[in-house]
Amino acid sequence: MEVDDDNSPSTSAAVPDGETTVPTANSTPVQPPAVPPAVVPPTIASLPAVVPPIAPIPAVRPPVFKPPVPQNGEVKAVDSDSDHEDDGRATAGEYEISEESRLVRERQEKAMQELLMKRRAAALAVPTNDMAVRTRLRRLGEPITLFGEREMERRERLRMIMAKLDSEGQLEKLMKAHEEEEAAISAKAEDIEEDIEYPFYTEGPKELLDARIDIAKNSIVKAAARLQRARRKRDDPDEDMDAEIDWALRQAGNLVLDCSEIGDDRPLSGCSFSRDGKLLATCSLSGVAKLWSMPRVSKVSALKGHTERATDVTFSPVHDILATASADRTAKLWSSDGSLLKTFGGHLDRLARIAFHPSGKYLGTTSFDKTWRLWDIDTGMELLLQEGHSRSVYGIAFHQDGSLVASCGLDALARVWDLRTGRSILALEGHVKPVLGASFSPNGYHLATGGEDNTCRIWDLRKKKSLYIIPAHSNLISQVKFEPQEGYYLVTSSYDMTAKVWSGRDFKPVKSLPGHEAKVTASDISADGRYVATVSHDRTIKLWTAGNIEQENDMDWTEG
Repeated sequence: MEVDDDNSPSTSAAVPDGETTVPTANSTPVQPPAVPPAVVPPTIASLPAVVPPIAPIPAVRPPVFKPPVPQNGEVKAVDSDSDHEDDGRATAGEYEISEESRLVRERQEKAMQELLMKRRAAALAVPTNDMAVRTRLRRLGEPITLFGEREMERRERLRMIMAKLDSEGQLEKLMKAHEEEEAAISAKAEDIEEDIEYPFYTEGPKELLDARIDIAKNSIVKAAARLQRARRKRDDPDEDMDAEIDWALRQAGNLVLDCSEIGDDRPLSGCSFSRDGKLLATCSLSGVAKLWSMPRVSKVSALKGHTERATDVTFSPVHDILATASADRTAKLWSSDGSLLKTFGGHLDRLARIAFHPSGKYLGTTSFDKTWRLWDIDTGMELLLQEGHSRSVYGIAFHQDGSLVASCGLDALARVWDLRTGRSILALEGHVKPVLGASFSPNGYHLATGGEDNTCRIWDLRKKKSLYIIPAHSNLISQVKFEPQEGYYLVTSSYDMTAKVWSGRDFKPVKSLPGHEAKVTASDISADGRYVATVSHDRTIKLWTAGNIEQENDMDWTEG
C-alpha cells in the first residue's frame, strides 16, 4: 500500500539517548517477525517524555467499562442508555428484558389504561333516569338491557361505553349525529312524557274488582266479630284464658294413635278434613284422591281425573265440595259424592298447594311457574295471576277474616298480600332455605311458616317481624297447621317421619306423634280440634285422638 510522503513520519526521527523506538502501525517493521511488536521494556514509566507519533490511531477496540457489581442485594437502576450508544451489541446482551418482566410491564400498562378509563368515565355526565339510559344506549347502537341487568348496572355499562368512545374520539361524532336526527322529536316527546302518569299496577278484569269489593265487605264483618270476641274474653271476669289454654294443651298432650289405614298404592301427598269432620280426603302420587268416613277411616269414594300425580287436596270451609291440585298443571273441583264439577287450567307448570278462601267463593293455587292464582268457584274464571316470588311458589294460606293471603316459596321468602287492594304488604325474610308451609292463627295476628331449614317461625303481623323461632325437626317441615278454633296449638309435619304439637301460647313442645315409617308429607286438624290426621310416603293414613275422645267414640259406636 502506498503512503503519502508528506504524512508519513520519518524513520530517522530524533530519539533521546537510552530510549528504544516503538514502531508504528503503518511503518515497515525493522525487527524480525519473531519479536512481538507490543513488548514494552521495564522503563515504560518514562514514556510521557516521548513525543507522540503523528500516525493513525490503531484499529484496537476500546475497553468496555462495566458498571460496578452491586453488593448485599443492592439493585442499581440505569438512568439512561446513552452511555452505550456506540456499542449496541454489548448493550443488547447485558440489558435484555425477560419474559416475566415484559408480562409485568404489560399488566401495569393495562391497569393504568383501566384506571384512566375509569377516571374518564367518572367525569362523563350519564343520565340517572332509567328510560333516558335506555334511550342513550339505543342511540349508541347498544342493547338497551342485558339479561338480569339492574338499573345501576345498566347505567354503569352506558358510562363505560361512553368513556371508550370518548377515548377513541367517536363519542361527540355519534352523539351529534343522533341528536340532530331526533332534535325535532325529542322536545315533543319530553313534554308528552311529563304529562303521562304511569300506573303502578296492572289492570285486571271487572270480575276481579267485584271480587275485591266482595272480599272487603265480608272481611270487615268477620274482623269486627273476631275483635268483639277478643274484647269479651279480655273483659269478662268469668273468662279464664289461661285455664282454657291449659285444658286445650292437655287434650293435645293426650293425643294417641287411634287408627292407621293404607291410603293408596303410591305415597300420599295431602289430606284434609271436611267442615263437619265426618269426611277425610287424601291424595297420592297415583293422581287419585279418596274420601274416607270418620272416625273409622272407611273408604267412601275415589276421585279419578288427574293425569299426573296429585299434590294437594282441601275441603271447602262453607260447602260440601273439595278441590285437588296436580302436576298436570290443573286444579279440579269435586262434589262430596265424587263427581267432577270444574277444572281450573292456566298454570304453566305443576301445582303445589291449594286453599279455599274463608268465604268459600274463591280458590287459591300455587305453582312452580313462580305465580299463585285466584279462581272464581262459580264461574271457573281466573281472577288474579299474582307474581312476586323469584322462584317457585309452594304454600298458600288465607287469613280467617278473608282479607289477607300468605304465599311462600322456594326463594326462602313468605309474602302477605292484601286481597282488597292487591298489594304486597309484608315480605317476611328469615328462613335460609325454601319455605313450604304457612298458616294463619285464628287470633288474627300470628302467622306460622315452616321450611327446609328445619325451623318453624312465628311472625307477629302487628310488629312485622319474627316473634319466635322453633327448632322443630331434624328434617324439613312439609306443612304447618294452627288449631282452627282458637289457635291454642299448632301441628308441624316433617320428613323426619314425625309430626309434633306445639303450644300456641309460648310455642313450647306439647306432644310428638311418631309412628310413620317414611316422610310425613301433610297433616290436618278437624274443625272441632278433636282429630289430627297425618299422611306419609309410607302410604298410610294415621288418625290421632285424645284418650277421652276415643272412649266417647267407642261408646257412640256401641250405642249405634
